[in-house]
Amino acid sequence: MFKILLKRIPFLVFIAIITNCNTPIINDSQYEELAEKPDQESWDVRITVTNAGTKRADIKADYLEQFNDKGFITLENNVQIDFYNADEHHMSSVLADKAEMNERTNFLRAIDNIIVKSDSGVTLYTDTLSWDNTKELIFTNDSVMITTETSDTLYGIGFESDMNMEHWKIIKPRGVTSR
Repeated sequence: MFKILLKRIPFLVFIAIITNCNTPIINDSQYEELAEKPDQESWDVRITVTNAGTKRADIKADYLEQFNDKGFITLENNVQIDFYNADEHHMSSVLADKAEMNERTNFLRAIDNIIVKSDSGVTLYTDTLSWDNTKELIFTNDSVMITTETSDTLYGIGFESDMNMEHWKIIKPRGVTSR
C-alpha cells in the first residue's frame, strides 16, 4: 500500500503544479476593484475653471478622485461651485453632495441635494444639475423647485438657465396659481 502511495505522489505534485500555474494572480472581482481605483486623490481641494483666461468658476470639495485614462474627476462631500461673469464678478453658487467633471471640456454634473442660489435672489432645488462651460448654461432633466426673488415658488420637470439665473425656464412647469 505504501508503495502505491509513493508512486502516486509525483503524479499528485505534477497536478498541483499544473493547476497552480493556471490560477490567475488577480481574480476578476479584484481586477474590477483595481480598475476603478483613482490615479490621484486629494482632500480639501479648490479648482479654478477659466474660459479664455477669465475665471468662470471656483469649485471646492472635501475630496477629489482623478481618473487620468477616463479624463474626469469626481468631487465628493460639501461640493461648492461659485460662478463668475465675464468681468469675474460673482453671479451664483451651487451646493451639492457630489460632482463629476470632464477635464478636457470642463463639462460638470452636480449630483444629489442640489441648491443653486443666484446673487439676484432666485433659488433652485433639484437632484442633478449640469454645467456646460462653453455654452455657459446650467440645466437638468429632473424635477425642480424654484423660489423667485419675489418669494414665488414654482415646480416642474426640466430646467435651463444662464449661470446667473436671470434668463431661466422650466421645461415642463406644473402647479396652481391664484393670480
